[in-house]
Amino acid sequence: MNGLLSILKKNSRQYGMVIALAAAMVFFGFVTEGTFFRPVNLTNLVLQNSYVLILAVGMLLCTLTGNVDLSVGSVVCFVGALCGVMIVDWHMNPYLTMAAALAIGALIGAWQGFWIAFVHVPPFIATLAGMLVFRGLGQVIMQGQTKAPFPQEFQVIASGYIPDPLGGLRLGGINLHLLTMLIGLAIVAVIIALESAKRKKQLEYKFDVLPKGIWIAKQAAIAVVLMAFTIVFALYRGLPNILILLGILIAGYQFVASNTVQGRHIYALGGNAKAAKLSGIKTEWVMFWIYTNMAILSAIAALVFVARLNAATPKAGQGFEMDAIAACYVGGAAVSGGIGTIIGAVVGGLFIGVLNNGMSIMGVSIDWQQAIKGFVLLAAVAFDLYSKVKSAGKV
Repeated sequence: MNGLLSILKKNSRQYGMVIALAAAMVFFGFVTEGTFFRPVNLTNLVLQNSYVLILAVGMLLCTLTGNVDLSVGSVVCFVGALCGVMIVDWHMNPYLTMAAALAIGALIGAWQGFWIAFVHVPPFIATLAGMLVFRGLGQVIMQGQTKAPFPQEFQVIASGYIPDPLGGLRLGGINLHLLTMLIGLAIVAVIIALESAKRKKQLEYKFDVLPKGIWIAKQAAIAVVLMAFTIVFALYRGLPNILILLGILIAGYQFVASNTVQGRHIYALGGNAKAAKLSGIKTEWVMFWIYTNMAILSAIAALVFVARLNAATPKAGQGFEMDAIAACYVGGAAVSGGIGTIIGAVVGGLFIGVLNNGMSIMGVSIDWQQAIKGFVLLAAVAFDLYSKVKSAGKV
């Protein structure tokens, strides 16, 4: 027992938020008498928070450098407005519109990255300017109007589900989406295989690893949770298309951040910018690509948001930057940079989404929801600062 507590204490950043997320879900499941855990509600939870999770993935890279991007909500509004004009007014092909939106996002990111990386405008100021510029341009394009509707080919990004060519599985009067079940089992198998290979490699290099019993319990817990959610989705309509997109983005960015030279450069820049530059890292280009990437992900979030809403509105994206930043810090990112993970940011985003969803089911007003989220963010940052001071031996 003492060994387990010691491990949890040592990895408080990694496991603390996961435990808090699980506790929040159990709490809301209890107080809503099971309504929270209904398949339709959990599916909607993913759909409603998909664009925030996409933004959180990119925002984590910004926070690793000790900075944030305040313009993402405005970029969502601007790109969404352009999509509305291109499809509703100009009747452009939906797929061509999507490609154009991503290209526009890249240009916006390159513009902001240029000022930050090469002119050395502080990221807070550059992205604050971007927030004002692109929100204003979005309003100009929309002229107070709402652009709708969008074709089905466009809507399917956020509201479609993967089909089941296997015909489904019927057990005791319950229909299960069979392909979803097989995908869930495959994901569990891949995760266990990767974790086993990682543990074997760590043992070969004589790194510290979890005791075998605790490691097995951890993998079993992950498998149980993943299969539980797989069954929930299979009981409804299967895996949403947006969940597949999210899975690809999360896996891809987690790999880049943890297993590539580019990822190590980002962590090095956040840990000590001067030392990173002296060691030969082209810090200007690292910052440039981080903010270019953030704008591209903002464009993807815009596509998802507009597709889910089936309309481009002048108010789109309001507050998205705050939710994305909060997701990163609640998920364990350090305020000073250099610490944080993609998975942590996603867990933080899910935690905030669970709070929103659970409180809405309970009938808590939107004003109290905002206040509670503010207290959660404050507590997360305070915990980060306290952990730093304690680790430095000052407490």
